[in-house]
Amino acid sequence: MSEKVETILVLDFGSQYSQLIARRIRECNVYSKILPFNTPAEELKKENPAGIILSGGPASVYLETAPKCDPALFEMGIPVLGICYGLQLMIHTLGGEVAASSAREYGKAILRKTGADALFEDIDSETQVWMSHGDKVLSLPEGFKTVAVTDNTEYAAINHPEKHFYGIQFHPEVVHSIQGKEIVSNFCHKICECKAEWTMKSFIESQVKAIRETVGDQKVILGLSGGVDSSVAAALIQKAIGKQLTNIFVNNGLLRKGEAERVNELFAGAFDMELITVDATDRFLTKLADETDPETKRKIIGHEFVAVFDDAADSIEDATFLAQGTTYPDVIESVPIDGNPAAMIKSHHNVGGLPEDMKFELLEPLAKLFKDEVREVGRQLGLPDEVILRQPFPGPGLGVRHLGPITKETINVLQEADAIVVEEMKKADLYYSTWQAFAVFLPVKTVGVMGDERTYENVIAIRAVDSMDGMTADWCRLPYDLIEKMSNRIINEVRGVNRVVYDVTSKPPGTIEWE
Repeated sequence: MSEKVETILVLDFGSQYSQLIARRIRECNVYSKILPFNTPAEELKKENPAGIILSGGPASVYLETAPKCDPALFEMGIPVLGICYGLQLMIHTLGGEVAASSAREYGKAILRKTGADALFEDIDSETQVWMSHGDKVLSLPEGFKTVAVTDNTEYAAINHPEKHFYGIQFHPEVVHSIQGKEIVSNFCHKICECKAEWTMKSFIESQVKAIRETVGDQKVILGLSGGVDSSVAAALIQKAIGKQLTNIFVNNGLLRKGEAERVNELFAGAFDMELITVDATDRFLTKLADETDPETKRKIIGHEFVAVFDDAADSIEDATFLAQGTTYPDVIESVPIDGNPAAMIKSHHNVGGLPEDMKFELLEPLAKLFKDEVREVGRQLGLPDEVILRQPFPGPGLGVRHLGPITKETINVLQEADAIVVEEMKKADLYYSTWQAFAVFLPVKTVGVMGDERTYENVIAIRAVDSMDGMTADWCRLPYDLIEKMSNRIINEVRGVNRVVYDVTSKPPGTIEWE
């Protein structure tokens, strides 16, 4: 990516929407970058931003423990937009007053414009917005004026036109704010005066050049999983350096049915890439034998993958770089709410796990991209929809969809059941519009009757969820006849299963994966 690309920075104050703000900016073809709320102004200047957005957050600005930005950022001479908490922080920092409100405002509200403002140019005089706040502004600092109100908020939008400071109490980044995208676009293009130059075509061109300059005539190895991120990384790097790239595909025995064959046909065949395939099924299953603890299983799978990958990498002489399909959400520094570290739910499978004494230099060409941008890069590089529109698949594979001890027989049961779920979702034309749909193996024996005989077999759970980014998810209301068809096929075609259940748990309180 060119160093001259115009950038708008998002300072994250612990909002659940910070990534969404950054994505909305990029939808305006402007590059965005998320930084921690307390990034010093001197560090912000090094990014040479065209503008800064202060995100929302769960805290109250008047509390001593509330997260604060460096006040010097308001002296940088560039436009600043405060959203929700960001508006209140701007007011509090510059001399206004913020206090708890007697009438909290959550959900849809009607915003009414009361004055001219560049942020609301071409926005309707009344428009629906999404509110989420319990505090309110009581007085504005000198030089600020109100430009929009709601029934409960007299300072729903404010500005300081001379200094190009803007504040809105609502969230333009969410879909419930009907003209939110237009408001973000106004900030990017009319206020910050950014050109619409951030495109995936320009990204590919700049990254191909950067990869060539970085790698030179050295060799690169990449761990290819067949998923979206590693596949796009492989295609991008190959475009840059061709046969200097060698992909290593490790079959850990926990992949979907037919996955190993598909990877070989596409990458070694259609794309003519250098590909080393290692079938380590027995090695992984031996290590996992009798293990039931989810975190231990994840660690075993991760550790064994590194060991198998290292063995294969040793066969490639003079390899200097290790490439990964790391994406931007993997590397963003998350902001803990109220200063407390987030509780560990489960270990992340994309970042970490690399040995400290790693002999390779790391190459991560997708580390600046969100998932939707990665898919567009893949599309422009010629990858088929089967790859670029593929649903997210966990790093530990079916190992986190198989409860209890894993054996060759039981993982085969899960693979067969999962293949039926995916096949029926595609037949119903619901697979690509659903975030994830898959089968889960439960080590629970239940009584059944099949062919006039009593059976005592395992249970398969079907899980289907909708989500924007995997952070939250809601269970899918699949048609009953589709669930019935999946259930009948699994019970009739997969030996060892006599009961199928459907998971109706959202996230939170549950997680998408079962382990």
